[in-house]
Amino acid sequence: MVLLDVRTIMVIFAMLAFMFFCLLELAGLHVGNIRGVRQWAVANLCISLGMSLAYFYTLATPGHDWAIAIGATSIAAGVSLQFTGIQAFKEERSNWQIALLFVGVFFCQNIWFGVIHPDIHSRAIANSFLLALIFAACARALLIRVDTPLRTAYWFTGLSFVVLTIVMLIRGIRMWLSPEASYALYANMPLNSVSFFISCMTQLCVTFGFLLMLNYRLISDLNKIASRDALTGALNRRRLEEEAIRLKTRCIRTGEALAIMVIDIDHFKSINDRFGHSAGDEILRRLTDVAHKSIRPDDYFARYGGDEFCMLLSSTTESEAWELAERLRQAYTQMTFKIGKESLHVTVSIGVADSASIGLEFTALFAVADQALYQAKQEGRNQVVSYSGLAKNLSGNVQCFS
Repeated sequence: MVLLDVRTIMVIFAMLAFMFFCLLELAGLHVGNIRGVRQWAVANLCISLGMSLAYFYTLATPGHDWAIAIGATSIAAGVSLQFTGIQAFKEERSNWQIALLFVGVFFCQNIWFGVIHPDIHSRAIANSFLLALIFAACARALLIRVDTPLRTAYWFTGLSFVVLTIVMLIRGIRMWLSPEASYALYANMPLNSVSFFISCMTQLCVTFGFLLMLNYRLISDLNKIASRDALTGALNRRRLEEEAIRLKTRCIRTGEALAIMVIDIDHFKSINDRFGHSAGDEILRRLTDVAHKSIRPDDYFARYGGDEFCMLLSSTTESEAWELAERLRQAYTQMTFKIGKESLHVTVSIGVADSASIGLEFTALFAVADQALYQAKQEGRNQVVSYSGLAKNLSGNVQCFS
């Protein structure tokens, strides 16, 4: 049976890890505020240096035991940085204490079994189990519920860490059960060649998986930028119309009602003219904050244009939409805006309608809710008007005229 040379595997992987370091460093310059990329870049550098040290000091020369211990610790530091990089990528607080503890324990046991009381067999067993532990922690951090398409990248990377965990456990157990004299770190024996080869190839899969995670995150962030209003953070008109089509299909299938709310800030132009556009921008942002606190996860709030906003409410009747609109109006009216030395209270007018009598077509729903909004403006502003109430009044006026 022809076995791959362990040193050759280590050199090839050291070169590949260094290339991944360069790639991730370049990627880090263009990923904006996505965290964790730099940690993964440095992780690959540490792994590359660790593999290089472990190879170039394999001869029985003075200091080679220290070089191997430092090389192994460098690899452990790289895996620890992958762990903290995963947490940073997920927008979580990085557990640097755990990472430093792991590297410290790894270094101490390598010094103990490599320099103070040389025992290559015990050192290899301890390294295998410690690496299995940190690989398992990485897998646990990634094998979670997450929205697609990020789920594919998370699970691919997480399962790669699972493979590494299993390989290290098998290696540690096999060495635990084998005689001490039968093991040598660089011997071309099946245990070494197979475990090193699988570990190196899987580590490449891990880095590829992170690049996949990064790619999906960038696509997701670009989609968010393209679908949101830059000033307020609310959805933009195009995204709202796309969601309206999706909700229409869903309501046809389930028979649920779809309600709409059109919101307009009262006297917004005069506020802009009097206090300036910065004050107007703050008023728009504060309305968005109030709306986001009022809506449910399945509702959609968007800036439709200028100072006009629109909200789609799934599984909601017109009367329920009216109650929500009234709460929103009151919450916003009670807010106080400090503009220089002046205090300002801003009001909104809202028109609501639902699909019961209008249908599920977005343009028709928006048109009748806009009519109700116009009526609210005509009647003095700072109020909520429903389209059904407006229609009854119009019908009553027609009958009286007849």
